[in-house]
Amino acid sequence: MTKTSLKLYLEINNSHFIFFVIKKDKQDNFNLEYKLVIPITGLDNNRICDYDKFHSLVKENIYLIEQKLNFIFKEIILILESFNPLFINLSGFKKLNGTQILRENITYILNSIKSYVSEIETKKTILHIFNSKFNLDNKKIENLPIGLFGDFYSHELSFSLINSNDFKNLENIFNNCNLKIKRILLKSFIEGANTCDKNKDIETFFQIKLNKDKSKIFFFENSALKFEQEFQFGTDIIIKDVSKVTSLKTETVEKILDNINFNDEKIEEDLIEKDLFNDEAYRKIKKKLIYEIILARVKEISEIILFKNLNIKHFIKISRNIFLEINNSYKQDNTKNIYELTFSIQSGPKLVFLDNLPDENMLKTAEKIVHFGWKKEAIPLSVAKKSILVKFFEAIFG
Repeated sequence: MTKTSLKLYLEINNSHFIFFVIKKDKQDNFNLEYKLVIPITGLDNNRICDYDKFHSLVKENIYLIEQKLNFIFKEIILILESFNPLFINLSGFKKLNGTQILRENITYILNSIKSYVSEIETKKTILHIFNSKFNLDNKKIENLPIGLFGDFYSHELSFSLINSNDFKNLENIFNNCNLKIKRILLKSFIEGANTCDKNKDIETFFQIKLNKDKSKIFFFENSALKFEQEFQFGTDIIIKDVSKVTSLKTETVEKILDNINFNDEKIEEDLIEKDLFNDEAYRKIKKKLIYEIILARVKEISEIILFKNLNIKHFIKISRNIFLEINNSYKQDNTKNIYELTFSIQSGPKLVFLDNLPDENMLKTAEKIVHFGWKKEAIPLSVAKKSILVKFFEAIFG
């Protein structure tokens, strides 16, 4: 194995830079060689607010990584979990009048929609374009219907965009570090692609992440990312609610939630054990009371994020498949049934719990996307030469 196989990834989230260095051998065996987590500066409210601080932090740590590994990187792959991406879904059409669908027809649709998006979103830069739907004569087609005959063809594309100033700042920052940005990937795209790969029979779904102080939902349709939304609250609000109602310290509430199984149906009259009160004076508090507080708050969370969220009112009519990831500061299994009860009542029996995606799995999925592309990605061309078109469709669609 040689060090020429080293690759540099950087995840940028709301609070940290996470640098990853991976290496692959000739058999494509994958290893996470190095990881560095640094508190972020120069980023506020999902935007670069202080270019110099942001740039200095990136440059200093890339230099440290290169010195440690005795390797000079030429390119970098960015994974974004910030920067407030915008999502646009548009369809293009072609009247066929009984004729055959040609590659040129589809390329024209792709380029036309892409040009329209660029014209209406002059301050945004496109990161991802997905083929989300193919319809021929009002019938859903699983793959590009090149060569088929029909009367009317529609093709839906889903776009993910970020602010152009942020995009240019990222380019300049890494150019100044002598690094070319090979690819920028939204983390929700990577996580959704991983979910698709592990659940071959489910291509349309919601994925919800409940973290300690933030939450996120994103929607995949036909294996294409179509929407995401972040919320400035997380599972900590449950602890705060219990603390407020019971007048217990948050540390005590965390200990209670970490040690009592609230999935147990026999907690009707049980009291919280004395040894869970830390240095607080013991008071008779029923476990059922805490259960009811958690249930009420989880129900409210589910409604804000999903069931009464006007931003996804249309999407929820399409699918009720839900993948739920909960990252608590206390033992998740102790309240798991409460989440299952709350989400399943409103969605039906289609709730699947996910564990936090390990770094290695995330990077393997990202590397697969970078190297091979994703089955629903579309890359429109502006040059209409047939030889290039043939190569394009063979590379992207097979």
